[in-house]
Amino acid sequence: MRDWRLRAVLVLIVAGIATMQHFTPLERNYWHYIFPRVYYFPIVLAALLDGWRGGLAIALLSSAAFLHQFLVSQDLFTERLVNRYLELVSFCTLAVLTGVYTDRERRQKNKYQELAGKLAEVYETLQANFEGMKRAERLSAIGHLSAGLAHEVRNPLASISGAASILSRHIPNDEKLERCVHIIQTECQRLNGLLTNFLNFARPRSPSFQQINIRTLLVDVRQLGEHAVDKKRIVFQLQIEDDLPDVECDPDQLRQVLLNLIINAIAASPDAATIFLVAHSDSGKIAIRVVDEGSGVAPEDVEKLFDPFFTTKESGTGLGLSVAHQIVNQMGGQLTARRNDDRGMTFSVILPVRQRNAA
Repeated sequence: MRDWRLRAVLVLIVAGIATMQHFTPLERNYWHYIFPRVYYFPIVLAALLDGWRGGLAIALLSSAAFLHQFLVSQDLFTERLVNRYLELVSFCTLAVLTGVYTDRERRQKNKYQELAGKLAEVYETLQANFEGMKRAERLSAIGHLSAGLAHEVRNPLASISGAASILSRHIPNDEKLERCVHIIQTECQRLNGLLTNFLNFARPRSPSFQQINIRTLLVDVRQLGEHAVDKKRIVFQLQIEDDLPDVECDPDQLRQVLLNLIINAIAASPDAATIFLVAHSDSGKIAIRVVDEGSGVAPEDVEKLFDPFFTTKESGTGLGLSVAHQIVNQMGGQLTARRNDDRGMTFSVILPVRQRNAA
C-alpha cells in the first residue's frame, strides 16, 4: 500500500470489528449477520487503494478474525460452519475482483498519462520548430536587407572618410576645424564597424574546421578579456574539466563568440565581480559557459537576446549575439542563455566534439 498509515488504519478497523464481534453474545444472532457485511468496507477500501494484493491481505485478516469467534465458541453446527466458510470465500473473491479492476484502471490511467506526456513533448517540439522557422524567415529577410544596405552605405562612407583625411592634412591651425574633422573620422570608423557587423550577420563566412584544445583557447580568451576590463576590477576564473577531448571547430570564430560573451559579461558586471569560464564534456559534446554576476536580463527578454537589433545597452547595435548565434549554428552547436538563480546570466556554447556526429 502506498501509505503505511492507511494500512494501519485498515488493520485497526478490522481489529475493531473483531473486538465488537468477540464481545457480542452468540445469542444475538442478528448481529452476527451484520458483522460479515461490515468487514466488506475495509476489504473494498484496501483493494481500491492497493489493488488485489492489498485487498486480499485485508480479506485474509478479516477472515481470521471472523472465523475465530466461531471456533472459540465451539459452534460446530455443520450448516453454520459451511455458511461461515462461504463468507470467507466471499471476502477473498470480493477483494480479488475489486483489486483486479482497480489495477486495470490504474494501468490505463498511467498509460493515458504517459501518452499525454509524450503528446505534450511533441507539441513543445513542434512549437519550438515553428518558432525556429519564423525566426529563420525573419533573419533571412533582415540579412538580405542588411547586406544590401551595408554595400550601398559603405561606398559613400569611404568617400567621406577619404575626404576627411585629405582635409586633416591641409586645414590651417584652427582648433574648431580640427575637432570637426576628427569627429567626422571617428564617426566614419564607428559606422564602418557597424557595417562590418551588418555584413557578418548577413553573410557569415563558412567555418574552417580543425581540432583545437579548449583549455588553450579559453586561456587565450581570458587574456583578451583581461585587456578589455578597462577600469573595472574583474576577476576571471577558469573551471575546466580535466582530460577534455579536442574539439573540431573554427578556432577564430569560436574565439570571436566567446570574446563577445565575455565583453557583454564585463559590461553587465559590477566592480570587483567574478566572471567564470566553465568547460566540461557530456555525451560527445563540449559545453563552454560564461557566467557573470551582473544584473541579468528581464525574464521576458531572455528569448529575444539572439534576435537581430535587440539590445539592452544604450549604445549597443543588437547584432553581436545574433552573429554569435549564427556562427555557433554553422559549427553544428547551440548558443543558449538563462538567468542565474541568484544573480547574473549564463551563456552556454554547446559544440559537438566531432562534426560528423553533428551531421
